[in-house]
Amino acid sequence: MLYFSRWKVLAILASIVVGIAFALPNVLTKDMQDKLREYTILRPLTLGLDLQGGSNVLMEVDRKELINTLIVQQMGDVRAVLREARIGYKLNRTPTGVAVQITDAADTDKANQVLRNLTQPLDTGLFGTGVASHIFSLQRTGQQFVFSFNDAGLEARVSQAVDQSLAIIDKRVNGTGIAEVSIQRQGKDRIAVQLPGVGDPDQVVKMIGQTAKLTFQLVCESQPAAATDNPPPDCAAYPMKAENAQAQTQPVIMWVQTSSAATVDGADLNNASSGFDSRTNEPIVSFKFNQKGALRFGKLTADNVGKPFAIILDQQIISAPRINEPILGGTGQISGNFTVEEANSLAIVLRSGALPARLIAVEQRTVGPSLGSDSIRAGAIASVIALIAVMCFMLIAYGLFGIFANVALIVNLILLIGIMSVAGFTLTLPGIAGIVLTMGIAVDSNVLVYERIREEWRHGRSAFNAIETGFRAALATVLDSNITSFIAAVVLFGVGSGPVRGFAIAHAIGIITTVFTAFTVTRLIVFWWVRTAKPKEVPL
Repeated sequence: MLYFSRWKVLAILASIVVGIAFALPNVLTKDMQDKLREYTILRPLTLGLDLQGGSNVLMEVDRKELINTLIVQQMGDVRAVLREARIGYKLNRTPTGVAVQITDAADTDKANQVLRNLTQPLDTGLFGTGVASHIFSLQRTGQQFVFSFNDAGLEARVSQAVDQSLAIIDKRVNGTGIAEVSIQRQGKDRIAVQLPGVGDPDQVVKMIGQTAKLTFQLVCESQPAAATDNPPPDCAAYPMKAENAQAQTQPVIMWVQTSSAATVDGADLNNASSGFDSRTNEPIVSFKFNQKGALRFGKLTADNVGKPFAIILDQQIISAPRINEPILGGTGQISGNFTVEEANSLAIVLRSGALPARLIAVEQRTVGPSLGSDSIRAGAIASVIALIAVMCFMLIAYGLFGIFANVALIVNLILLIGIMSVAGFTLTLPGIAGIVLTMGIAVDSNVLVYERIREEWRHGRSAFNAIETGFRAALATVLDSNITSFIAAVVLFGVGSGPVRGFAIAHAIGIITTVFTAFTVTRLIVFWWVRTAKPKEVPL
């Protein structure tokens, strides 16, 4: 048990050296850290919001706009299915849904079958075992059919919108270069976003809340003489983006076609990037469609050469160029009097996709860097006190073997910090608590081994046999205790969020490094001591 082959010794020493290299950036100056980032994968620990300051933003799904979107979609679906079935109808919007009046009584039963298909469930729950949730319920009274919101279905749709928004927000924020952003769900319809190191998050908040729903729609032949004019059928009114928002007193309105044949959805975009127009040198956004979008965009432009079409972003026309020739390659560019920052932000949100619903900021808090510095100082003092107390206890209780345990403890902390640094984990105050707890667990493993060695020595074994048996017999106990602790850390990480996860990560990594140091580093040190000193007694 105490024998180590040469390759095992080299492997253990190499692991320690690598751990020191990974942990080293945490004690270097900022300039040296930046140089290491440029040429190596070495990086210091990323500090969380509670340690370095930053901003906390609470976003909420705009239920009013989501409801409006669902009603508009339902009206479009009703039109489509009744036209396909060649059923005459009158369609009206209600505050809670859609009302449909069938003009011919003979078509009522047929309409009932067709319209029932529009109340299909939103989902069926996990693995198809949940309760089906319908967004709309359908009531029939004679020749009239009324779609109204189902409370459970609406809540399920809001929840789905939050789930979809989480991944999209992560792509958008990471696209700005902000590292280690914490994005978590809160309650049924809210998302909490923490931005460490960001003192003025207004631009990021604007990017997060931008729905980024992009469409390319043909412009209607007739246009309004006044902003108050009502658009003709199959047309909708949208405001034009102002070239100079301060100078414009009233928005310019343009009518665009709403039929699916005259629209290409921005959801089919494959990529988007910011740049500059080679002729005017103004900021632009270049885009590229996927195969499906390229075919639709190519057909739309080929069939409507010479006609204008509107590029609409979040219910506002940002550009209305004329189609001079078919655009068959699936690529194009958007210009709309952008600033460089606006073009870059638009490219990021288009790459990440459109939010399923608009998000509004309901709370915004800023944590000052001075508060973070105080937290770091308090955490560092607590860690040093804990380390000194544990090392003194081991030295007093076990003498020489206590020194061995203290060396292994230092190695354990270096490996823990090195792993967290290179893996890019964010260190928070709960994470510091997990590191402090690791110190106690680390020496606890050594205590189990040393007490077993004492027991074997008192039972009359030789020093070598007592030490060898102690390590071998304590292995199962140490593994059992650490495995149960590791399972608890995994459960905490799975069901917890935010600070709880930070604690769980530090604790779990600490358990892994503890088992490694207890049965490799400590045992290797004892092996060298036994081979050099050839002891006749155990100094415990």
